Amino acid sequence: MPSWTGPSRRSAPPRFNLDRVIRFVTGTDTGVGKTAASAALALAEQAAGRNVAYFKPVQTGLVPGEPGDSAFVAAAGIAASEGVRLAEPLAPAVAAERAGTAIDADALVARATALAAGVDVLLVEGAGGLLVPLAGELTMADLAARLGAEVVIVTRPALGTLNHTALTLEAARSRRLPVAGLVVCGWPSEPGVVERTNLERLAAMAPVLGIVPYVDGLDTSRAGGSPEPAFISCA
Repeated sequence: MPSWTGPSRRSAPPRFNLDRVIRFVTGTDTGVGKTAASAALALAEQAAGRNVAYFKPVQTGLVPGEPGDSAFVAAAGIAASEGVRLAEPLAPAVAAERAGTAIDADALVARATALAAGVDVLLVEGAGGLLVPLAGELTMADLAARLGAEVVIVTRPALGTLNHTALTLEAARSRRLPVAGLVVCGWPSEPGVVERTNLERLAAMAPVLGIVPYVDGLDTSRAGGSPEPAFISCA
């Protein structure tokens, strides 16, 4: 496995706080691997002896009866639940407006808080990236702030990840959201110079909590019957 350096003095990110109960999992982009990373993180927490649960506040692009992200995580043996689902694959606020409904952010916060009260760690997976609109003017970053959560950023190892990750970190830190660190998802079995050098640069931006290797056939839209994501801890 490639080596990496510690965080730079310039960025000085907060250290991973194991005492915090709620961790908000966001991504540098849609489809970056948040659900696979969430399942892998949850399994790692469980293996460490902690009671962990998963909550997906809002998922779009699903109709009633379809398995969603929470079903994938539940299939890995983790207590998982979801809040609101909307049929159109759009940003939550946009999908809700088009459906003629409203997303109650207060209700989502209350639900997550209640779930967190019964576990050691609650992983809350956002939709898309940190600034995706949730409801009205509220974004996923606002939801993380209202939960008092640490942010875990899921990122790619491929070309383009440095800019996307830096922008997400800047958005989080400018809002005074504590950043637990990064999870690099989709790590290839034979990393090249792009992946190795990107990992070194990413580790200089924030702590790399772990790596989720690429798994052929992994499909988070299927509950069960899909390979289980692994988590290689770097913390």
